[in-house]
Amino acid sequence: MQGTIDGFRYGAVTPVAAYLMACLGGALGLRCIVRSLLNEESWKPGWLALGAASIGCGIWTMHFIAMLGFQVEETGIRYDTGLTLLSLAVAIVVVGIGVFIVGYRGAGKVTLGIAGVVTGLGIAAMHYLGMAAVEVNGDFLYDPLTVAVSVAIAIVAATAALWAAVTVRGFTTSLGASLVMGVAVSGMHYTAMAAVSVHVHGKGNGSWTGESPSSLLLPMLLGPTVFLLLAGVVVMFDPLLVLGDGEWNKSAPARRTSVADHPAAPAPQHGIASFGGWVAPARPRQDQYGTPAPQWAPPPSREW
Repeated sequence: MQGTIDGFRYGAVTPVAAYLMACLGGALGLRCIVRSLLNEESWKPGWLALGAASIGCGIWTMHFIAMLGFQVEETGIRYDTGLTLLSLAVAIVVVGIGVFIVGYRGAGKVTLGIAGVVTGLGIAAMHYLGMAAVEVNGDFLYDPLTVAVSVAIAIVAATAALWAAVTVRGFTTSLGASLVMGVAVSGMHYTAMAAVSVHVHGKGNGSWTGESPSSLLLPMLLGPTVFLLLAGVVVMFDPLLVLGDGEWNKSAPARRTSVADHPAAPAPQHGIASFGGWVAPARPRQDQYGTPAPQWAPPPSREW
């Protein structure tokens, strides 16, 4: 029996929330990668890893928030905990591979193409691992052509995201790129869901050993969401974002050079230079109120 699928059980709530989480992960990831590229004194592996984890968590959170609105009317739904966690690990690892490739080798056509394909296939693998974690009283069937289109969208979205990560510099442009990334990732998810059909074994909800969506997904979504919020705090208080790209690029050596280019005026001298003796810079005496005391001057000579 063909099952009746509804991917928007709660209306626009889950698609909008999923899109916003994808945008948040993309925005944080882009800023972390830009931070590692603009400041050579920063710990590059750490910032790249934080960026990869942010993007991966954003994509994974987007997927499972959207899955909260997924239901099959003829059967209940359960989730396998192990596969759900594995899909999160895959999302972070494959995004990290792509981020580290472009972070260290740049955005050349060949490098960007390889990194985009690897990351896109990883995102698609995350999605279908997440779908493999879904247990129903029936079988999932997939339309091959729509699946291929969803994988192509994932590759294009990943390539565009990696290109933006090493090309976009300003905060406003990074924000715009993250909004586009959110559209691409969400579009990939709902395209892949359009390929799904369910063959239900029979009437009734059946019985499974997995967890229900509310008991598994909601607690599991809490962890990546908190991580994204903490990453957001790190990025918001980073000097590169607070001061702006231009101010941060004025490094300390440059500021020291600027000071050296404008030496202080030479101090006045005193001593017995008129007799060929020792000469030293004058240091005016200060009175108790902190103002320089008047200097002694010899009386004018008199003519006899």
